[in-house]
Amino acid sequence: MAKVQKAAVKRRSRGRIRKKADYYDYNLLAAVILLICFGLIMLYSASYYEAFQKIDGDDMYYFRKQGLISLAAVAGAIIISKINYHWFAKFAGAIYALSLVLMGMVRFTPLGVTVNGSRRWLKLGIQFQPSEIAKIAVILFIPVVIIKMGKQIKSFKAVFLLLIIGGMQALGAKVFTDNLSTALIILGIACVLVYLAHPKNTPFIIAVVAAGILIGIGVTIIASNVDATSGFRIRRVLTWLNPEGNLEDGGFQVIQGLYAIGSGGFFGKGLGNSEQKLSTIPEAQNDMIFSIICEELGVFGAILILLMFGYLLYRLFFIAQNAPDLYGALVVSGIFAHIALQVILNICVVLNLIPTTGITLPFISYGGTSVLFLMVEMGVALSVSRRIKFSQQ
Repeated sequence: MAKVQKAAVKRRSRGRIRKKADYYDYNLLAAVILLICFGLIMLYSASYYEAFQKIDGDDMYYFRKQGLISLAAVAGAIIISKINYHWFAKFAGAIYALSLVLMGMVRFTPLGVTVNGSRRWLKLGIQFQPSEIAKIAVILFIPVVIIKMGKQIKSFKAVFLLLIIGGMQALGAKVFTDNLSTALIILGIACVLVYLAHPKNTPFIIAVVAAGILIGIGVTIIASNVDATSGFRIRRVLTWLNPEGNLEDGGFQVIQGLYAIGSGGFFGKGLGNSEQKLSTIPEAQNDMIFSIICEELGVFGAILILLMFGYLLYRLFFIAQNAPDLYGALVVSGIFAHIALQVILNICVVLNLIPTTGITLPFISYGGTSVLFLMVEMGVALSVSRRIKFSQQ
């Protein structure tokens, strides 16, 4: 009898033991698919007129091309999510070096392709932007270096080395592909990762304040010495400060984008009813697509898309917070920083809060390379989520 009672107690105690359960963040996957579907709808609405005019009456050209790439990218992300993310750590250094080589090929080999006056693409069977690989390279490689440094991360030398690692990719994007906006995003990702790994906040706060002061001084100098400047990036700053007086240098597009946002009201003119996309805003399906969303869907549509991005970032934050190790947490934090920076910068450009940079809106703007490599990042984040262990009764 005593043995039976002991066996019963053991069974009850085993029932109370909290077991570990595998996890997969289907919410993140659903959020990404929802953003892609919303983006495809808005892409067709923003691009069908221009496609009809330029692509022999094929108003579905941009939509069809983006849709096929998006479908393949989602499938690829699901496949990548099945791979143990520690496998990427083994090849992070090789990916880092490869991205620099590919960006160098854009400038120094005939394989580099010029589109709309910018030589940023590389044609190796398919045409893509190597600078997008540089973002992934920084996200994967800097966490590896941080982990190897261990407690040495506290030293100034370690911080300087990590920033140099990020700076090399940023410099490659700027020098080899003349893509300053991507260079700034890469540098921003590196700074966020170093900030998260470093135990002290004060040096970073001082650096941010100093950078803000220097930027303010630079803008003031540029504004007061218009005749002494001639670079196109300087003209972008001048256009930002006075778009009405610099219509030929991009001010026209900025003003028309603001007109589109202002004319949308709260609920917009209705899906497909934008007037500014009818050749007034050139290539509205690219980095200015947010203005078309505001014109057709109004403030309601703008809030809706911001909520979708907010939920996507929340899921990434959740995965980073519950990652099983430091590498997984840092990698997903880098992905978080990339998405957040790109969304903020794109919307700020459309609202004319900062000078134009050519940064696309993730998952929404037209661009196969952007969607493809963004989904690679989502696949890595999902891979980290698969290793999360939660307790159950």
